Amino acid sequence: MLQVMQIMSYWLLLLYFITFAVYSYDFFADKKFLHNAKRLFLFVTLLLHAIYLVERTIFLGHLPIVTQFEIFSLLAFAIGFTYFMLELLTDIRGTGAFILIFSFIFQTQATLFIKDDYLANTLLQNYPLGTHVITAILGFSAISIASAYALMYLLLYKNIKTNKFSTIFKRLPNLEILELLNFYAIIIGFVLLTIAIVIGFTWLPSAFPTFSYWDPKIIATLIVWLIYGVEIILKSRKNIIGQRFAKFSLYGFIFSILSLLFTSTILNSFHDFAN
Repeated sequence: MLQVMQIMSYWLLLLYFITFAVYSYDFFADKKFLHNAKRLFLFVTLLLHAIYLVERTIFLGHLPIVTQFEIFSLLAFAIGFTYFMLELLTDIRGTGAFILIFSFIFQTQATLFIKDDYLANTLLQNYPLGTHVITAILGFSAISIASAYALMYLLLYKNIKTNKFSTIFKRLPNLEILELLNFYAIIIGFVLLTIAIVIGFTWLPSAFPTFSYWDPKIIATLIVWLIYGVEIILKSRKNIIGQRFAKFSLYGFIFSILSLLFTSTILNSFHDFAN
């Protein structure tokens, strides 16, 4: 089974690359036959990824949330699934390449560096922990999607300012829609992170005798939560709009990813569930 999971992981990486390539090609070439085909590629990729996550959970006997690379794989799935549902609901298909590249990047890290030879803490069978982790991952996936919309906004803004009406100008939604999608994604991410933090603070003290509020990952998560909370307030009051709002979203995302990598690989945290 271990070998099967490893093979599936590399197939996932290939499928994410193909899906991203198809969405990218359709964005620039605008081929009608790809409008529905690319969605099928994404569906197949997400289906295989769901099967992989279920098999990994059954084989290892716990949720695949032990290492940062297992979490990266969950992030890749969450981003892809969130975008898939967004595309079905809005039928806006021209933004997929800018969002699915994050799924490809996260799954690349997971496939290349994920480990299967470790012992996991029995706490991973705890339901509050599962809820805490799932809401946190969904929150970070929403933040990732928000940053993708911010990037699209900046690219389109640059096209308009320089009077270069390229493919980006023709294929992307207008600036107002991109800014609104960015804002909605940030709100969703903030709400989900809030739920994850509340569950964590309620459950962690009883689950971990050595629990400390000064844990690096807790501090980093609270800083990320605070950054986006401030951004929501500033945006609601119209203190930051347009290009400044998009840049704020990108900077917040970059900080959240760097903090996740830093606290998972360098600093010690009780969030490390591998024995």
